[in-house]
Amino acid sequence: MTQRVAIICGGRSSEHEISCISAGGVLAAIDRTQFEPVLIGISKSGKWVLIPEGHPLSIVDGVLPTVPDNAPAVIADVAGFSSAGKPLAIDLVFPLLHGPYGEDGSIQGLLEIADIAYVGSGVLASAVAMDKSFAKPIFASHGIAITAGLVVKESDWKSKKSEITKEITALGYPVFVKPARGGSSRGTTKVASASQLDAAMNEAHTFDSKAMVESAIVGSEIECAVLEIDGTPQASIVGKIHIDPKFDFYNFEAKYLDGATSIELPAPIDPKIAESIRTAAVKAFKALGCSGLARVDFFLTTDNKIIINELNTMPGFTATSVFPKMWAATGISYKEVITHLLRTAEKRSNGVLGN
Repeated sequence: MTQRVAIICGGRSSEHEISCISAGGVLAAIDRTQFEPVLIGISKSGKWVLIPEGHPLSIVDGVLPTVPDNAPAVIADVAGFSSAGKPLAIDLVFPLLHGPYGEDGSIQGLLEIADIAYVGSGVLASAVAMDKSFAKPIFASHGIAITAGLVVKESDWKSKKSEITKEITALGYPVFVKPARGGSSRGTTKVASASQLDAAMNEAHTFDSKAMVESAIVGSEIECAVLEIDGTPQASIVGKIHIDPKFDFYNFEAKYLDGATSIELPAPIDPKIAESIRTAAVKAFKALGCSGLARVDFFLTTDNKIIINELNTMPGFTATSVFPKMWAATGISYKEVITHLLRTAEKRSNGVLGN
């Protein structure tokens, strides 16, 4: 007997379109002998809808997909999901939502209250991982090296710009300015001098009232995927990100629109260092209390120091995204990864309600 899986995508965050692309990937690969997918979208205005069969969920001629406002409405409440007055009879939820209102514990809380099992981390782990200013001290307390930096609230930047500028300058340029609770590098700017700070802060604060400033790290970007299998988090082989030199850093366009990014698997680094990164990835996953999956991003400096950049509790999830690619190279196919996640969701006991 198949189980009905609600694949939820879109959302109100700046990563709405990337979420839709992830949903398209899962919809195409899910094992339909075990699971019956039901595609639910959240439009940019916050409307919950049933996405019709055949709705575009990929990038076509450079145009990103979105959730339509005018599709049949879905009601989501403590009784579960329904449309046109009829229950959708959902057994499991795969919340493929990136960023605020989806990856930050919001929808996880709704699903906890509704007592519906779901893929991925619970409320607290999702919220903490989303806010890098909270995640970083937790990583540091578990002995994982972090990047030097500071948090700048929008109100403080307006009232104490001179003092904050001195603190940033003391870090040494270049620095990165980014939203504390953003993703996909949206709102992120590489800053080479104090004269560029104002524009960078305005950009970051467009996405979040809290920005982070971090020292730029000279070295490689190394990523590792963590997948919970039979209750145990396991690390994939690690990969090295390669970016077209025309991009100054791994920004949104390089990641999604230009085809300028690739991942080398396995990463061409010392096997002992690779193993240390895999160990650190699982340690970071456990430190935040994560469940199901995570992509953990690291910097490897020129003198082989491992520094964690961030942990993403719901990484991009198309077949060509980094997370599935790393598991495919490790020996677990995209379809198998999806099945592992849904089976883990059935058994997880991450929330106060035990689902």
